[in-house]
Amino acid sequence: MTPYILLVEDDPSVREACCQTLELADYAVHACDSAEAALQHFARHPDCIVLTDVRLPGMDGLQLMAALRQADPELPVTLVTGHGDVGMAVQAMRDGAWDFLEKPWQRERLLEVLSRALAQRRLQLENRRLRAEHGTIDSLLLGDSPAIRQFKARLATVAATDADVLVLGETGSGKELVARALHQSGPGARGEFVAINCAALPETVFESEMFGAEPGAYTGASKRRIGKIEHADGGTLFLDEIEGMPLSLQAKLLRVLETRSVERLGSNRAQPVRCRVVAATKLDLKQESDAGRFRADLYYRLNVITLRLPPLRERSEDIPRLFLHFAQRAAARFQRPLPALASANLAALLAARWPGNVRELAHAAERWVLGLEDELTATASGSLPQQVEQFEARAIESVLLSVGGDVSAAAQALGIARKTLYDKLARYGIQPARYRPS
Repeated sequence: MTPYILLVEDDPSVREACCQTLELADYAVHACDSAEAALQHFARHPDCIVLTDVRLPGMDGLQLMAALRQADPELPVTLVTGHGDVGMAVQAMRDGAWDFLEKPWQRERLLEVLSRALAQRRLQLENRRLRAEHGTIDSLLLGDSPAIRQFKARLATVAATDADVLVLGETGSGKELVARALHQSGPGARGEFVAINCAALPETVFESEMFGAEPGAYTGASKRRIGKIEHADGGTLFLDEIEGMPLSLQAKLLRVLETRSVERLGSNRAQPVRCRVVAATKLDLKQESDAGRFRADLYYRLNVITLRLPPLRERSEDIPRLFLHFAQRAAARFQRPLPALASANLAALLAARWPGNVRELAHAAERWVLGLEDELTATASGSLPQQVEQFEARAIESVLLSVGGDVSAAAQALGIARKTLYDKLARYGIQPARYRPS
């Protein structure tokens, strides 16, 4: 991410000379002749540093700096002062200015100050981007297994764009969480997140729900109705179980996706709609289209970016952390103590296939907290040495789960030295961080 320089100077000759100097040094620059114009530009394009004269008509440079830093406290603002303003500039630096330059400024000094400010701004913007992406994604999609790490890395790349996405995943694997992560980490985060279950809506009301209607469009339509698609303008439209959308309406959805506009029932006027569309399915839409159950043209329109969400059986390393997260949430919800998890219980969790995926695991955790889960048992398999290793690994994981990943506390609970426990962790590939509360 490369920030630009927002230059604020009311003198046309000085402004032009400064722009030329900066552009010859390969810096991107946008010049304004007043503080008011700079504020308006900054509101639309905040990825910058600021170089401003102190003495400006109307709002002066100090007032401009205060307004800019109120909007973004980290913004580097460099002040350009006359000889008599040096004392004032020093006070401004105490108030948060990045630096100041005295007129007439030297080219080398100007470029050195701005180069440092640009480097600082790049670091700020990159840190914000990473916090926004990984904070949102990691908080919604828990887990650190190789499969989910790879998925989250691809998701973070896609989230930074406004591209439409098709999410492929089994029932209960968390497709709506993926859609929400795309929404919250994307450019439409301030807009609405509108979710529609295409298989749950009756076909008789599907069209009005999706596209909206004008008064008199059908019996009982007494006032204008804004449809789900139009309501998602500026945000994200999530079409869950899109394979369940009636064939008769798939052509209309295709037109919406192609034109980015929607016509309400009973209207001949198209309403523009700008939103990201995230469609989710548990089926192979190519096979569905080949069988005539899904429109091929809609499939190819949706299949621009496909994210395959791994099922829980492909990320079994995440099961202990996920179970603990759901159990802690259930304990808080039901105001119950968190039960201890024995090694046999943990073994059962790891041995289960979980056809219902994360949703099924969450329900099991709720039953466990309520004392209703009596199926967390497992049968050991393999040779005696293998069974011993399996039991030892699961016992360590169980204790780590109960102590929140604290290695010292786990070693004390197991009655072994910390070095011995570290050796066993390395032997079994167990990472304590996975058992720490999220």
